[in-house]
Amino acid sequence: MPVSVDSAVSADCTVSAGRSVCAPLPVLGRDVRVPLVTGGEVDYAALDYAASAPALQRVWDDVAAYAPYYGSVHRGAGYLSQLSTDLFENSRRTIAGFLGCRPDGDAGDQVVFTRSTTDSLNLLAAALPQDTEVFVFETEHHASLLPWERRADTVVTYLDAPRTPRQAVDILAAALAGREPAAGTEPGTGRPAGPALVCVTGASNVTGELWPVRELAAVAHAHGARIVLDAAQLAPHHPIDIRDLDVDWVAFSGHKLYAPFGAGVLAGRADWLQGAEPYLAGGGASRTVARRTDGGVEVDWHTTAARHEAGSPNVIGAYSIAAACQALTEAGFDELVAREQRLIARVRAGLATVPEVRVLSLFGDDAPRVGVLSFVVEGWNSSHFAAALSAEYGIGVRDGLFCAHPLVRTLLGSESDEPGECGAPEAVPGEKSLNAIRVSFGAGTPDEHIERFVRAVRELVVDGARWNYRTEGGRCVPDPSA
Repeated sequence: MPVSVDSAVSADCTVSAGRSVCAPLPVLGRDVRVPLVTGGEVDYAALDYAASAPALQRVWDDVAAYAPYYGSVHRGAGYLSQLSTDLFENSRRTIAGFLGCRPDGDAGDQVVFTRSTTDSLNLLAAALPQDTEVFVFETEHHASLLPWERRADTVVTYLDAPRTPRQAVDILAAALAGREPAAGTEPGTGRPAGPALVCVTGASNVTGELWPVRELAAVAHAHGARIVLDAAQLAPHHPIDIRDLDVDWVAFSGHKLYAPFGAGVLAGRADWLQGAEPYLAGGGASRTVARRTDGGVEVDWHTTAARHEAGSPNVIGAYSIAAACQALTEAGFDELVAREQRLIARVRAGLATVPEVRVLSLFGDDAPRVGVLSFVVEGWNSSHFAAALSAEYGIGVRDGLFCAHPLVRTLLGSESDEPGECGAPEAVPGEKSLNAIRVSFGAGTPDEHIERFVRAVRELVVDGARWNYRTEGGRCVPDPSA
């Protein structure tokens, strides 16, 4: 039956302007044509990978091959149910290998399937031991910034944005060193404080900059804390090894890893997850349920990953992530990273020739990064600029604050997007309207898309938009009456 994930990986080449342009991994949508307001059509340039990467053709083909055999997971004696259960659990093992998970056992790791990175981190937040202290930088995506305060017994310390990787390590070390001792313990006795968790991104969804994860993990563990890695932006671009980075958990989403169908992963230490109440109560999380003599029910919950996977599992979502993991591994991260670095250099060099463009950065121009860059353009509202890229050049980027509002506000300072108010976002009371443009790309991006983007930025700044735009539903859109 054709449901394996061992199909061939090959470069995707098309012809543009009379020459071949290649991307290492073919993606869906590479042949989609979109209309331009100025007339004609063009191949769509998807440069918003940081929001949702296009699905790998390999993933789509593998899922299509399995689809006729789709069945319930862990719930049936029939052939298709048994096959789907095997596929689901094999997907779990493939992902564990992709992440370098520690072996099973008391100190081993579990791979729990969720809906997304956001869902994974909310699951971990719900599983924290009582009175856990959480330390999180203000630079995090909202998915890793917001879940921790939802429990009254959790204390959250928000750390200021660092300006160098070394400063990030120092800020964390100082914060952890100042932790209160355990309840009932005299200060200065050397007794450890209660549970603590550090949450940090692997690569910023705003600047693309890589964070010093291994160093932060060492500091966390030296002070008796654990650490969770938000790898949503890191996993599609770089190999991740839990043991090498020495992190306790990793969270990421399939839809950023070229795998659609609404699945995510939380992988890591099993003990806090086993000790917590199930994330959702229902079938699959429970081993046995019986009536009590007092009229209630007695539940024996699973201690495996199933404890937090109540309901019918998303087998297609899990399988799509496993297929993407294997495709990236077979393509070779060394080659993927090297090519992406060339694309990053091309974008940065091109933007540097336009004085009106300012690229946003925490750690400086020389900081290592993935294919994610955000910028502002003097004299332009970012929503207006992004709308013109789409309508006049067929280029899809993102504008806004990228679900990382504190970070973008820190990077923009008092700069506003007032010129060209088309689509300008509402400002926080007392603040100016702030907005930026983000371009992001990866293994499925042809060279031509990068070249078109750089050319479009320069032409819009020098020549201006060729169309009129208006605000509609909070977005800047072409004015059909122009």
